[in-house]
Amino acid sequence: MLNLVLFGPPGAGKGTQSQKLIEKFGLIHLSTGDLLRGEIAQGTELGLEAKKLMDEGKLVPDAVVIGMISNKLDANKDAKGFIFDGFPRTVAQAEALDNLLSSKQSSISGMIALEVTDAELEQRLLLRGKSSGRPDDANPEVIRKRIKEYNDKTAPVAGFYQGQNKYTSINGIGSVEDIFTSINSVIDTY
Repeated sequence: MLNLVLFGPPGAGKGTQSQKLIEKFGLIHLSTGDLLRGEIAQGTELGLEAKKLMDEGKLVPDAVVIGMISNKLDANKDAKGFIFDGFPRTVAQAEALDNLLSSKQSSISGMIALEVTDAELEQRLLLRGKSSGRPDDANPEVIRKRIKEYNDKTAPVAGFYQGQNKYTSINGIGSVEDIFTSINSVIDTY
């Protein structure tokens, strides 16, 4: 089973690259953002709480996200693998994900990090905000807060996977195809 953590700040291109990986390898895209937006669209209590936190640029509690991931894994027991997009965001989440996967006789194959400058991220997110209708992509102040949150809390997750020799960083600036080629080169080593 191929289980990838596609890593990078908001706007790094994780969603775009995930779609290409899904097509090539037949993986299930497990985007915590999509899971949360689904809850928001359904108007669930979890969704309303998540929306408030997301609009403020804050993270949703770990236990909630792990529970949603566990349900998604259970619903796709015959999958060839998963792409974890937007999760884990903290070392505690990485440990919880390892424990969850271990309980299901699986593990993370590797983490691939898309490296993009903060200025490029802000520009990409503002452009995405014009077409997506997502309020968290349309407000420069919220975007900067999300990037800072990533740099402060999420970037240390890379060290967790480096400690397991499962971390690879690639340049996330360039053509979609060039970045995809770099990702495939990393996957070939698994």
